[in-house]
Amino acid sequence: MCAIHNPVSSQSRTATALMLCLFLAIAQHTRAADGDWRSFRGNTTLTGVATSPLPDKLGVLWKFEIEEPITSTAAIVDGAVYVGADDGKLYALDLATGKKRWQYAVDEGEMIRSSPTVHGGMIFVGDSLGVMHAVDASTGKKKWTFQTDGEIISSANIYKDRIVFGSYDGSIYCLKMADGSLAWKFETGGRVHGTPGLAGRYALVAGCDEDLHVLDMDTGKSQRKVSLGSVSGASAAVVGSRVFVGTYGHKVLAIDWERGSIAWTFADPDRDFPFMSSAAVSKDGVVVGGRDKRLRMLNPKDGKLIWTFVTKGRIDGSPVLVGNRVLFGSGDGNLYALDKKTGRELWRFESGAPFSASPAVGAGRLVIGNEDGVLYCFGEKRRND
Repeated sequence: MCAIHNPVSSQSRTATALMLCLFLAIAQHTRAADGDWRSFRGNTTLTGVATSPLPDKLGVLWKFEIEEPITSTAAIVDGAVYVGADDGKLYALDLATGKKRWQYAVDEGEMIRSSPTVHGGMIFVGDSLGVMHAVDASTGKKKWTFQTDGEIISSANIYKDRIVFGSYDGSIYCLKMADGSLAWKFETGGRVHGTPGLAGRYALVAGCDEDLHVLDMDTGKSQRKVSLGSVSGASAAVVGSRVFVGTYGHKVLAIDWERGSIAWTFADPDRDFPFMSSAAVSKDGVVVGGRDKRLRMLNPKDGKLIWTFVTKGRIDGSPVLVGNRVLFGSGDGNLYALDKKTGRELWRFESGAPFSASPAVGAGRLVIGNEDGVLYCFGEKRRND
């Protein structure tokens, strides 16, 4: 009896097994905890995948106007919206009505461009003076502050009883959540703009020193670093052993952070523009915006282009995946919803001012601010509204 010959090579079987592990990791990291949006990319791995659904048809439920631009991405937690603005204030609003609950002010003349992170009844947010603030989520009262030597645009990520974030002074800080005392500090060779992503006990941080740093969260010690080939201002989306991150050198990289190697590189052969947007990642693809006014979906296995959607403004904000849709804002002043599979436009909302913030999605609502200082809340529009 003839033996059956398997035409699939061992290399192909290995690649298939790798992708299966990748997709299982994606499912694990994007599973819903409570449907809230507690931080910049919605979860500690920074994948930008919403765990709350949105209605098929979105309408404006309320607007909240601030005198300065909003580039901070909102947090949605327990029926409240938290967002910072260039007027130097952190606002708490009622999610249902948009009414202000309280506001917290940093030093006069400073700005809040960091996106708030909400955990354990506290809000953590940085300012342009380099101060990390811990604020009581119920009252808006200060719990503690910690001073760094550079602007903080990075958002805080949560590990056990600690927070971790980057500063423009070139350092990554880990603070004890209870009192803001320093657990450890790691100095890189350049400014840190993006938020650290977490993979278990490790923090993964891309920065302006052109390296991806892998740090032990318990000790602050470097495990390894991987050259990005260029400066990066994006936050690294972590899925299993892979990190997806764009660079100022016109590339999107998939990095095997455990091995310290580049898995694949995407570069548009016809367009040399930076990728400042942080990627959203699901089993279907890696979605990332560029300063060439294009949103792209790439194959997570090999980085090959799946589709491209063209806007009329650069895309510095980061996309969010909600079911079978991709939602993002553009510098052309539009908020878009696309079909995730095809990249076809399903819906748009024209705000009249650029979007550089990213959407927050929680409790069936989408919240985003624009550079005119208008914070919009979208949801299901009832007939009598």
